[in-house]
Order: sequence, then structure tokens, then C-alpha cells
Amino acid sequence: MNLHTLTIAQAKDLLDKKEISSVELTRAFLDRIDKYDNTISAFITVDPDLALEQAQQADRIIAKGENQAFTGIPVALKDVLCTKGVKTTCASKILENFVPQYDATVVEKFKAQDAVLIGKANMDEFAMGSSTENSAFFVTRNPWNTDYVPGGSSGGSAAAVAARFCSGAVGTDTGGSIRQPASHCGVVGLKPTY
Repeated sequence: MNLHTLTIAQAKDLLDKKEISSVELTRAFLDRIDKYDNTISAFITVDPDLALEQAQQADRIIAKGENQAFTGIPVALKDVLCTKGVKTTCASKILENFVPQYDATVVEKFKAQDAVLIGKANMDEFAMGSSTENSAFFVTRNPWNTDYVPGGSSGGSAAAVAARFCSGAVGTDTGGSIRQPASHCGVVGLKPTY
């Protein structure tokens, strides 16, 4: 079974049945990131030790039968979302070494469900752009054809899902920054209502 090909629902079902572990699922994604992200450049920050620590915690929660909707599911976060103790750069040299002292609300919600935060995804600097070519660090490539852009500004998030580096990802969208990269990368993107 190729764990990196599972949908969120499929992974959740197998985790709930204890047919796979979150550690196994997370390792499958980390292996793909290690093998392919040097070409795609979907991530600004990946912390394998933290991801595996969170996966081990999720497996303990699952063993107790206390799992929730995202327990053990590896997700990527657009690097505009503050993560306590983990760099949040907004793809800008200005914030290159910024480590927040708090989590964004969406990050708190994922942590409360014992999701695995696998990495911080590249984006257009300060979410201003539509191609993810405007990151201060590097250009993200479309996983289906690296000559093309993944869209933006949440291009790293969409590329990470399309490249199967994570089960799902969070982006942000004011004028199309989730919907457009989802379209470019052939994945589902949802901008919820306020």
C-alpha cells in the first residue's frame, strides 16, 4: 500500500482501525518530501523530528480511542500562519528568523485534534502574488510539470498536496489564493465563507 496516495478519509479510516500508524503515514510523506521537494520546493520549513513526535503522540491518542477528525493526519500550513516555536517567514527575508510565541487559531485547532503539522509551505511574499514566484526564498514548481507555476499565493500548499507530500494543506484566500493554485495543481481548494 502506498500510504502517500491515501485521501484524508482513507487515512482516517485506516488510522481508526489501527491498520496503519500515524508514524508510518508521516514517514511516508517525509520520505517523499526528502526525495522530491528539492525539485518542487513546496516547503520553506520541514521539521521531521517535530512531525514524528506529533505522530507518536497521535498514535497514543488513537490507542486510547480518543481520536478526533484530524488525529494523526499530516497537514501542511501556509507559512503566513503563526506556529509557536516554529519559524513563520511569510516568504519574506524581513521575517526570515521570526519564531512566533503563539499559534494562529487554525493551528490551535489542528493541535487540539492531534494533527501532524508536517511543514510550512512556500507562498508569494506576504501573500501578494498569484504564482508563488514572488517568494523571497525560491520559486515553487507545479508538480505536474515543473516548467509551470503552481499558482498563488498558496502555491506551496497546493503543490504539497498535488505532490503527495501531505494529506491536506491550509492556505489563505482573499482574491483567489486558494482556489487558483488548487486549479493549477489539480487538487480541491475551498475558500470558506466568513
